[in-house]
Amino acid sequence: MRLTAKHLFLLKTVIHIVAMAPIVYLVLLVLDNAAGGDPVQFIIHYTGMGALNTLAALLMVSPLARKFKQGLLIQTRRLLGLYVFAYASLHIAAFVSLDLLFEWSLFLQELVKRPYIVIGMIGYLILIALSVTSLKSIKRRMGKRWQQLHNLVYLLAILTPIHFYWSVKSEVIEPGIYIVLFSILLLLRVRSTGRLSQFLSRFKLRPNE
Repeated sequence: MRLTAKHLFLLKTVIHIVAMAPIVYLVLLVLDNAAGGDPVQFIIHYTGMGALNTLAALLMVSPLARKFKQGLLIQTRRLLGLYVFAYASLHIAAFVSLDLLFEWSLFLQELVKRPYIVIGMIGYLILIALSVTSLKSIKRRMGKRWQQLHNLVYLLAILTPIHFYWSVKSEVIEPGIYIVLFSILLLLRVRSTGRLSQFLSRFKLRPNE
């Protein structure tokens, strides 16, 4: 069955509900004082996982669209990408406001001491660039440069699970699972799109190097 515009509308509605539900649930947990023994770290981890899971869903869209020949699925990528940005923004906002209490000097010290924060900030800058340029008007103006910029989603998919892995002090099984998952998703995408060579060529590399 081919997806129609009506199906796409319903699918986007489901995406909104599924993406917003965890945020509503988090607010209810905090209001009910049920966010664990360390609510600050719980919120930071919770929103970070939201960004990670939504990014995984985003990476699944293209392989699924090609596998089942449902081109309209591609039109959900922008919405999912904006939710990745929203969760990442909440993640950083929670870290800066609740953990660091807006002590910017302390934030700079953390950047020097903790490489995973540097990785996370690079990923967030990529998200900002992708989100700002997701508008159709900007896409038309950028032309071919738009696709070149949005190929950075591959780099984002590499940095994000690394950020998660480096941020944990123990219990590395969960981030390890995400590293494997994202590796599989990247392989599926580059095999179907053939953009790996284009991406690596920017760094003067070849796929077999």
